[in-house]
Amino acid sequence: MEPGTTPPRPRRRDPLPYVLLVPAVLALCLALGYPLVRQLVLSFQEFGLAQQFGRPPEWVGLENYRALVTDAYLWRVTARTVVFCLVNAALTMVLGVGLAVVMRSMSRWVRLLTQTGLLLAWAMPVVASLTVWQWLFDTQYGVVNYLLTQLGADYEGHGWLLRPLSFFFVATVIVVWMSVPFVAFTVYAALTQLPEELEEAAEIDGASARQRLTSIVLPTIRPVLLVVGLLQVIWDLRVFTQIYILQEAGGSARDTNLLGTYIYRLGIGGGDFGTSAAVAVFMLALTVVLTAPYVRAMLRQERQA
Repeated sequence: MEPGTTPPRPRRRDPLPYVLLVPAVLALCLALGYPLVRQLVLSFQEFGLAQQFGRPPEWVGLENYRALVTDAYLWRVTARTVVFCLVNAALTMVLGVGLAVVMRSMSRWVRLLTQTGLLLAWAMPVVASLTVWQWLFDTQYGVVNYLLTQLGADYEGHGWLLRPLSFFFVATVIVVWMSVPFVAFTVYAALTQLPEELEEAAEIDGASARQRLTSIVLPTIRPVLLVVGLLQVIWDLRVFTQIYILQEAGGSARDTNLLGTYIYRLGIGGGDFGTSAAVAVFMLALTVVLTAPYVRAMLRQERQA
């Protein structure tokens, strides 16, 4: 700056964008903030059936949390939930990304047919799809038992929902089947934006298809993979409908409870809403812990960009 010249005045920020954001922020706080605060307060109270009929709730402080910490069954359910979540999220990501990569090399009509099937599977209502899956794995009339028996395996009259391991196998098949279309569509959309020049240059340099995939394609769409992976962990951690309906169809609830169904059975089934709220707060903290690596990776990716 030359001597005697007036320094430029800093530009005043236009407050209009912030004013326009106020209604959305208020609506978000009301829709998410109030239930969260109400649940947190409830977790410090004894709230049972008597309170539903007008008796004031009793403030018990951390008693609900102390009871949970010493409850061995809660930790078994937590471990079961984490394993189920990570296995399902990993399988969904692998199958979804693989399907998206394969769709790039399909002909137009084959790709259209594949995408239509994925869209129908994704759009099918959960209860309706579970009815079909229950029929497929039915003990007496299920197609799965029939096909395995025809192949020489002893699966005639096999009860898939009676044992925890086979119960969660069926649940994993259903959850992954319903989640793969979202991953496949999202990743395929990201792959269509990938510059062809990058892969062509790598191919000219002698890179194999596997090397192009691992060194160019996947690193380029890494931000999309992080977001999709984050959503899958959150969704698979709070799976409820699939597990609950399979339990009602014949599975042992105590041996197959995840945190979502455990919270429901404590509150709605057992009338212990205070303890149920405490488990829900614990599940929220667990979600934060499991998703923290994804969030850090996304923030690191944004800083590098």
